[in-house]
Amino acid sequence: MGTGFHDLRVWNEAKALAVSTYRATEGLRDFGLRDQIRRAAASVPSNIAEGDERDTDKDCVRCFYIAKGSLAELRTQLEIASEVGALPESTVKPLLETAATVARQLGALIKARSSRA
Repeated sequence: MGTGFHDLRVWNEAKALAVSTYRATEGLRDFGLRDQIRRAAASVPSNIAEGDERDTDKDCVRCFYIAKGSLAELRTQLEIASEVGALPESTVKPLLETAATVARQLGALIKARSSRA
């Protein structure tokens, strides 16, 4: 709740994941899939930032859950892109590993903020 989302480790990791995802999808020729992947990736740090700036912990946690949902969407889309051959597994694997790390961090943040709500 207004503690400065730039200081949140999970926000920094999620933003780095979004940047990496944008770079990894530069050559993706399926523009619909590329755009959907990018929107999901950008949504994660955006919702974390929005949540941290909310006035109540309840509103904050709601935004964090939305970020977690976007993260699941991103993970699914990356797996699909890999399985259909749109992105090589060597590109997708590190993104999925980072996404799993962000998911764990986000879960811990949700738990911490929920206990305050």
